Order: sequence, then structure tokens, then C-alpha cells
Amino acid sequence: MWRNAPERDGAARVLPDGCMDLLWHEGRLLVAGPDTHAYLTDGEDGTWAGVRFYPGTAPALLGVPAHELRDRRVELADLWPAPEVRRLAARVNAAPDPVSGLEDLALRQAAGADPPDPLLRQVVTALGAGRPVAAIADELGLGARQLHRRSLTAFGYGPKTLARILRLRRALALARHGVPFADTAARAGYADQAHLARDVRELAGLPLGELLAARG
Repeated sequence: MWRNAPERDGAARVLPDGCMDLLWHEGRLLVAGPDTHAYLTDGEDGTWAGVRFYPGTAPALLGVPAHELRDRRVELADLWPAPEVRRLAARVNAAPDPVSGLEDLALRQAAGADPPDPLLRQVVTALGAGRPVAAIADELGLGARQLHRRSLTAFGYGPKTLARILRLRRALALARHGVPFADTAARAGYADQAHLARDVRELAGLPLGELLAARG
């Protein structure tokens, strides 16, 4: 669960993390799909609240394959019947605060939905630990195409893209704790510091130093 109240014209850079979010903004319900690169907000003012779902879990609740929402922000009414969305939005709006209202909505949806494929969590855990995609497929008894197809539905993109995103998250965590960039590259699984620099620029849209400074 999260809440954010940006100032007017306070555009922000949202980095890819493998997750999807159910959003509330000024009485509206939206969905943030999985990002393949940094998403720049438009600085729209007012309070935002969200439920961030573990990678691969949101499609089971939303009933929509993740790849259909890749790099998109859409109204929930574009995915579900409008009368149902109005009813749900009214319930969230009537809650003591939007965060608790969203949490209740998500729990209700989870209770009535099929559970996510447990294999997906194994994929995320292995990729997050830096395991090669081919090795993960072998260990899970899946062919490369089968793993790619299931990843598109669950994560919005193939396992190699998810691996890049999770590797970026590992690198940023290290760099933010003051680990030198060369050591960060080695520990996060990059070939060298230049490889780290290219990936950060491609996925985050800024050089690593500027990205860290922007986060203050």
C-alpha cells in the first residue's frame, strides 16, 4: 500500500519494478500496467493511493493478461463493467481514507479470484537472485517458449526483460547504500560498469549518478 500527494507540476519518474498497481486518484480507479522503462508522471496534483501487487499476481485479480497493459495507465472502467467500477469507487471513496478503501477492495477481489500460479513466484525469486533464464526453465521443467508465454501473461514481458528490471533494482539498492559503481556492477550481475551504465540509462532514462541525486 502507498500514498503520494505530489505538488502541482511535481512530475516524478517511476522506475520499472516488475509490479502492477491498482490506483485511486481523486475518486477515480485506474490500473498501472508493468513498465519496461521509466514512466514520467504529468505532475497532476491531488492525492494518489495505490496497491502494488507482487510481480505476476495482478492479472489473476484483474482478469486481464499483463502484456495488454504493458507501459500503460488505464481506467479500471476500461477493463471491467462501468457500473461495477462505479460501485467499487464509491466504496473506496466512502472509506476513512483511500488507502484502507483500496486495501479492502483488493482483499475482496483476491478472495474471489483464482490464486496466482505458484510457479511464477519461483520464477521471480530465481530471476531476482540472478539465475540464468535457461537454467530456470530447465529447473521448472518448462521449455523456453512455454516460459516466455506464461511470463507475457503474468509479467507483461518475457523473463529476460524481467531479469533486466530486477537486476536494475538490485544495482540501485547497492548504489544507494554507497557501494562504488564498479562494485555495484559486479555484485548486481553486470559484465562491467559500462554495462551497468547502459542498462540504467535505457531502463531509467538517466545516468546512474543523476538518478541517485534525483532521489535525494
